Amino acid sequence: MTTTDLVVHADVRGSFSELFRQGWFDDGLSFVQANVSRSAEGVLRGMHFHRRQSDLWIPLAGRLRIGLFDLRPDSPTTRTGHRLEIDAERPQALLIPPGVAHGFLALRPATLLYLVTVEYDGTDEHGFRFDDPDLGFGWDVEAPIIAERDRTAPSLAAVLAG
Repeated sequence: MTTTDLVVHADVRGSFSELFRQGWFDDGLSFVQANVSRSAEGVLRGMHFHRRQSDLWIPLAGRLRIGLFDLRPDSPTTRTGHRLEIDAERPQALLIPPGVAHGFLALRPATLLYLVTVEYDGTDEHGFRFDDPDLGFGWDVEAPIIAERDRTAPSLAAVLAG
């Protein structure tokens, strides 16, 4: 998981910012699909992970509380959770490698652009409960708006056992 500050060039007309350059990544990543997710305030999406796909998240509007959990067995941070916040007013890009579970809570209405390295076909979609106590962090929200898929996801322990 790597965050990159995005440079914003602003003047009286507005602003300009580069959102992506292939040269920012020295590991040969190649993004093949771009998606936009719009979320109302209070929406919580996750925890999701992919075994083959990297994601590059770029907030276009709003503020997101992001939760990450490292499922990679050979990682120095394996089985640890981390929480951070990103805001479109101070743009950053977040690179999420395969094997790192991710989710977010929209603290304000949010628009998230994300680039992926594998075209979507549904075979690399996995997840576990967003409120699992083994995550190592909480979301600090009382009544999030959650999809049925996330509400009924298996426990983290079940995912780790499988």
